[in-house]
Amino acid sequence: MITNIISAIGNNRSVYPLILRDCGIEVPSKIYITRKENLKESKTKANDATREKFIDEYATSALWLGGIPFVEKVYNKFIKRKGFSPDADIKLFKENEYQGIDYNIKKFKDTAAKEVAQLEKIKNNRALFEKIIAGKFAAAIIIPTALMGFVLPKLNFALTRKIKEKRIEIPQKQALNQKPSMTAFTSGKSVSFTGNWVSAIANMKTVDKMAITDGGLTVGRVSTSRNKDEACVNAFRMIGSMILNFVTPIYIAKFLDKCANKAFGLNVNLDPLIMGDKELVNAIKENRVELPKSNNAKDIFEFIDSKPQSLFSKFASGQGKITYLENGIRDPRKYVDVKELAKFKDEFENFIKSAKESSDISKFVKKAKFVKGINILSNVAISSALLAVVLPKLQYGFNKLVTGSYSDPGLRDN
Repeated sequence: MITNIISAIGNNRSVYPLILRDCGIEVPSKIYITRKENLKESKTKANDATREKFIDEYATSALWLGGIPFVEKVYNKFIKRKGFSPDADIKLFKENEYQGIDYNIKKFKDTAAKEVAQLEKIKNNRALFEKIIAGKFAAAIIIPTALMGFVLPKLNFALTRKIKEKRIEIPQKQALNQKPSMTAFTSGKSVSFTGNWVSAIANMKTVDKMAITDGGLTVGRVSTSRNKDEACVNAFRMIGSMILNFVTPIYIAKFLDKCANKAFGLNVNLDPLIMGDKELVNAIKENRVELPKSNNAKDIFEFIDSKPQSLFSKFASGQGKITYLENGIRDPRKYVDVKELAKFKDEFENFIKSAKESSDISKFVKKAKFVKGINILSNVAISSALLAVVLPKLQYGFNKLVTGSYSDPGLRDN
């Protein structure tokens, strides 16, 4: 159970580390620091800033983490109603020597008839299918981005204006003249999107699409800022958040794994779930681990198609690098990234080699698994500290430098 959790949060290509850092650590810390910094100015501003930050962070997290999967799930139902399979990969239209829509139709026509029939329908309606898939990914990015970056801030700011209006006594006539302006919704500002770049990201993972929505969120937050100072602070905060969420953890992981290799002579590039697998440990001891002959496409496809029950194929499938049908046949609708699979083979092979060279394979595996777990938790701790403490502190330091005040510039009394 613990290994499963560590494995999940250690995968920087998945949403699990983001969920832990964002909801569990980053948001509560940001709210606390926001209140603490604004208290330097006044309790009233601290209350306003805390409320805005609470609504902003938790609503944004819900849309950011759940928006893309939800939109895609709804859109998949639409794709099925159109008679297409949402599981088919658009990359298969690019035919090569060992995979492609024509190649897969021919190869799997007798072993995966149902899936091949779906591929044939897609092939015969390529233009329509490409438009539908492009629409799916456009919707998955545009809808959450619009809600997070444009709608949510305006609603949050409108709430603050209402509360501030009730807080002070003003003549009835003046109060009527200060109704919240809705011009921002109809100012003509818009973001244009084209189908070309949407098609290019059609095979991105959810976390990659989240990075794109984060970019859109940055644009939205800056453009909806209540004044220039708030726009500058928002840009500083959002750009820093993008870097620390999507770039920094990958390099921290590489650095920690490299240190483990140098300090302990351990190869810890593999997932801890794979390292701790008892069947793998026994197979290493008995020298019966089978791998593709080489990293070229021919040998890799030949291996994964002829030996779906091998440990390599099972682990690659568990990592989402290969998809097999219930009958053990590779899913012809799915594209196989040969380069990624070759990289996985090298890491798998290096781990086995290191284990064999050790004096005690069982002890080596336990130690490697433990060190990998420490590396993952250290990565989460470091990246979370950067996001939850360092970035907010730098943000308010930047705020003080730009505005001369610690309070959020959007709460400034005009």
